[in-house]
Amino acid sequence: MNFKVHTSFEFEVVESEQSYNVQLHFHQTNNEHELITTLHKSFFDRLEDPEVEDYFIINPAAFGHTSVALRDALLGVEARFVEVHLSNIHKREAFRHHTYLQDIAQGVICGLGAKGYILALNYWLDAL
Repeated sequence: MNFKVHTSFEFEVVESEQSYNVQLHFHQTNNEHELITTLHKSFFDRLEDPEVEDYFIINPAAFGHTSVALRDALLGVEARFVEVHLSNIHKREAFRHHTYLQDIAQGVICGLGAKGYILALNYWLDAL
């Protein structure tokens, strides 16, 4: 079964005295090659418009434990990203305690459910 969502929108985030104009793009897929293609596209889009800065929030799911190709793509496009897992990977099977992405990520958030995405977004907004 394939499920994918391609959504883009712009919004303004107002946090106390800070205001941010950001554009979010969501991409969900169960296909490894689509994730890699999305990363490559963002890289080529940045080449066309160098003022664009990409900050990724990635939930690699099982690909985090298995995909050297995803790791290579993230390194190849010099992606800045936070790795998010809904479950606590350290409370699961031993092979899930390590991901191929954790040492190249800005940070890893796991075990906090969907709130992990909000925390990762706040991290990137603070970095702007």
